[in-house]
Parts: sequence; structure tokens; C-alpha cells
Amino acid sequence: MGQAVYEHDPRSRAVFDQADAQLGYPLSALCFQGPEEKLTDTVHQQPALLVTSVATWAAMQGRGWDLPAYAAGHSLGEFSALVVAGALTFADGLALVQRRGELMKQAGEREPGAMAAVLGLDIPQLEMICSQASEMCGRPVQVANDNCPGQVVISGDGEALTQAMTLAQVAGAKKVVQLPITIAAHSALMGSAAADFAHAVDNTPIISPRIPVIGNVSAQPLYTPDQIRTELKAQLTNRVRWTETVQYLAEQAVGRVIEVGPGEVLRGLVKRIDRRIERIGFELS
Repeated sequence: MGQAVYEHDPRSRAVFDQADAQLGYPLSALCFQGPEEKLTDTVHQQPALLVTSVATWAAMQGRGWDLPAYAAGHSLGEFSALVVAGALTFADGLALVQRRGELMKQAGEREPGAMAAVLGLDIPQLEMICSQASEMCGRPVQVANDNCPGQVVISGDGEALTQAMTLAQVAGAKKVVQLPITIAAHSALMGSAAADFAHAVDNTPIISPRIPVIGNVSAQPLYTPDQIRTELKAQLTNRVRWTETVQYLAEQAVGRVIEVGPGEVLRGLVKRIDRRIERIGFELS
């Protein structure tokens, strides 16, 4: 994870080296060598995602890529987008993400939860299903990620989630898969972390971004520090509106998106949301 840009680009190497020094442990070695179970612990995973994304952007800049017209990131990726847009320094963004990972892990330990991907049902159907399951179990479950039409992630208490999965299958879902995770991200179960994270956000220097960043919660551009703070606090317990984010970009006549980082997951989602948008990634050359 990130090893190619680290080895081939001095700007990227500087990003990883700065992160290792700031965090006080060799995140770069964990990214490059694992073990995977330690890397995927949210305390390490969240900083790793930010660092790899920013390191990749550093390599892109070194090869002449210009600042885009807009930036957007899915869930944790929103922090990377804010760093690229200049609203957060890399050091401040890393410290905030590190704290987010710690608090989310603590919240997950206090109130373990679960997440599941549901294919083939729309948002109104799943909102109704989650509401029914929550009422039946007396525990929360809600839509967490609106990834694209027909692909939605739900999140919440394990019992309520199991009930929602059953109701989704009865409603005709093409596929329902519980994810291998015990943290109910973007749900009410993260509420116990909300106050401490809000304090961390309020104490983090944030300035107006050089380019608009499309917020996960609002699916609208964030222009001011106050808007960004409100967004980051709300994101912890509210859904990622990725479908609406891409639709907003399409309405602004955005004709091309560049996915920063390995893989093609976001490009695949964009394709399912609006096929007119050109989708490309970054490869070292």
C-alpha cells in the first residue's frame, strides 16, 4: 500500500517519512509489509489511507497534474480531499484522522456494531427497512453509505442489522452481505465519540479551501471553515451521500474525474451514477 510511490517519488517519500515521525511509529512499514490485520485496525487504517492518498497526490503534482476544479472523498477520503484543497495542512489532517480512528475504535468497543452491503434496493426502501428493524429491536440501524444506485451500506447494532438484512431479502434485494467489521461507522453508535471528536475538530486549524470540497453529508460544496467543521462533525454519525456528490459534480459540468490511490472502486461507482463522466486513475510512469 503506497510502496510504489514511496520508492519512485521523493515527494511521496517525504509524506510517508513525515507521517512516521509525527505518529511515532513506522506507518510506512505497516503499509508496505503488514501484517494486514494490524493495518486494518481502524487506529492504523485511517492514518494509512490519508497518508497514501496525500503521497499519491504529491507524486501526481511532481508529474505536472494541476489542482482540480473540485475535490471529493468517500468517508475518510474527505479528509484527504481537504488536505489537497489546502483547508487542512497535512500535519493537522493526520493528527485529526489519528484521533478519529482512536475515538471510533473506542466507540466500537463500547457499543459493538456491524455493517452490511445491500444490492438491488433503493434508498427509500432501505430507509423504511432500517426504521422497521430499529423499531422491532429497539436498537439503531441506518443507511451509512449511499454508494451508487443499487449499492447501499447499512450500519448499526448487530441485532437490528441482522433484522434489517432479513427484511431486505424479503423485499427482493439481489444480494445482502455482512461486512467483516465490528465498528458501525456513520451510525448512531458512533455517538459516544461525537463530543470528543467535535472538540478535536474545533481545535484543529482550518482555512477556506483553494477549491470547493463536496461534503459527504451535505453533497454540497464546502467553502468556509465553519462549513467544514460542521461537515466533519456530522460525518461521524451520518451517511455518506456519494451518489448525490457525483450527481452534483455532473450538474456543474464536470466531465472527468481522477481517482487518487490504488484500485478502481470509486471509478466503478461513478460509472454507475453517471456514465457520461470520464473516469481515470493515476499510474506511475
